[in-house]
Amino acid sequence: MLEALLQIDEVRLNFSDNNKFLLNLTIAFIMFGVALEMRPSDFKRLVRQPQPVVVGILSQFLLMPLLTFLLAISLKDYITPTVGLGMILVAACPGGNISNFISALARGNIALSVSLTAFSSIAGLVMTPFNFAFWGNLFMQVYSRKAPPGLVRPLEIDPFDVLTTIFIILGIPLVLGLLCTFKLPKLSRLLLVPIKRFSILAFAAMVVIIFVKNYDFFLLYIKYIFLIVLVHNILALSGGYYLAKLAKLPHQERKTISIETGIQNSGLALALLFNPRIFPEDLAVGGMAFIAAWWGVWHIIAGMSIAGVWSGFSLQLKNSSQ
Repeated sequence: MLEALLQIDEVRLNFSDNNKFLLNLTIAFIMFGVALEMRPSDFKRLVRQPQPVVVGILSQFLLMPLLTFLLAISLKDYITPTVGLGMILVAACPGGNISNFISALARGNIALSVSLTAFSSIAGLVMTPFNFAFWGNLFMQVYSRKAPPGLVRPLEIDPFDVLTTIFIILGIPLVLGLLCTFKLPKLSRLLLVPIKRFSILAFAAMVVIIFVKNYDFFLLYIKYIFLIVLVHNILALSGGYYLAKLAKLPHQERKTISIETGIQNSGLALALLFNPRIFPEDLAVGGMAFIAAWWGVWHIIAGMSIAGVWSGFSLQLKNSSQ
């Protein structure tokens, strides 16, 4: 497995400058749509009902990166440095744009889901570069002590470059979306549903483009990446759920926090990976790109699957109580 992943690291995904621009534009458009859903009541809820939100924030920005780091270290004999860094990069990103939709399907707490998405999107401006730099550099230090000579290549993660990119892709669209919501509320409500639907389709289209352009590579290596992402995603979903259970939150809130932890903005991870200021083009980061790209597909499949299970379970509980 390690030998195959070493080959993945040397793979440069076929993705043109125009495709990179469209990816960045798509992520920015998605975040604009997220901002249209934000209301002052979402942030007031942080004060009125702090416990579920605090637990969700801790799960997203502390537990998820920590569990990912521990998982990457436990797999150090079977993965390459860039595969581990790809896992940490995805974990450092804020929640995905479809988490609210999946929470609704799972009969979770929609208000809590929206509040967590709003907060994580804004907090991600700082927490994403911090978590990626902190856990990524720590992983590299630990991995280097265990790796065969010459395997680990120097990789310095500059938080400022990550922060700059995230501010452009996330920060500016969020500000514009919030201004639209507060200054033009009627237009905001009119745009919300079509923009949300289009943003999900646009992101799915970008993932399809990546797969089509690199079909042979994915066909060759997907069996290795699939298992890693599967375990990683299960750990994220279960970690969020059991942290909420430890905090003695109701089942509805547990489901929501689980989904918010397990649905990641992997599109942002890809946008960062394709930024030459952060990852120079001569750096072999194929493993990171494969991890982020497959996350973009898998978290939708996993989210829809677990939502289907939970919605049926919730319906049974409701019928049995009547």
